[in-house]
Amino acid sequence: MTLPYAEPLVVREPQARVIPEPPRVGEPGGAPCGLCDWLADFEHSDHEKPIWYDDNWALCRATGVTIPGVVWLASRAHHDSFADLPDHLLHSYAPIVARVERAILGLGDVARVHVYRWGDGSAHFHIWFFPRPLGMLEAKREMLALWANVLPEAPKESVANAEAKIAAALAETN
Repeated sequence: MTLPYAEPLVVREPQARVIPEPPRVGEPGGAPCGLCDWLADFEHSDHEKPIWYDDNWALCRATGVTIPGVVWLASRAHHDSFADLPDHLLHSYAPIVARVERAILGLGDVARVHVYRWGDGSAHFHIWFFPRPLGMLEAKREMLALWANVLPEAPKESVANAEAKIAAALAETN
């Protein structure tokens, strides 16, 4: 496990706290949730469709992917976090995460699939899947997201091929 930066690194002091925090996208007082608009309309428009979707979830493409197979899963309805997901979504969450993980592992040359939920972006529930490439031991644990930020962008064909394989695997398990 290694940082993708050369030494010497310098520890910084945290900035002063901002209280109250500014509203996030999709929260009252914040910008409207664009994800809600897209998820409500993609089936009836020319907008790009998710990689896979059902009534509850949409598996979406990431942009600027450096590791083929990086995708994100969003609830179709607007919810902020696990704390406010309704029971039917909570019950369907583990099975869909397992299906996506199996699909990503099926790409080959993937050692592990990291599942991340950062709660500081949009207030629309979404989680990220990052495949750790087989043998990339410096990217274990929390280092994978850092490495994914500094690697060169993956070829578009490799990304599209990974997305197609993930979609096909999810379609098979419906």
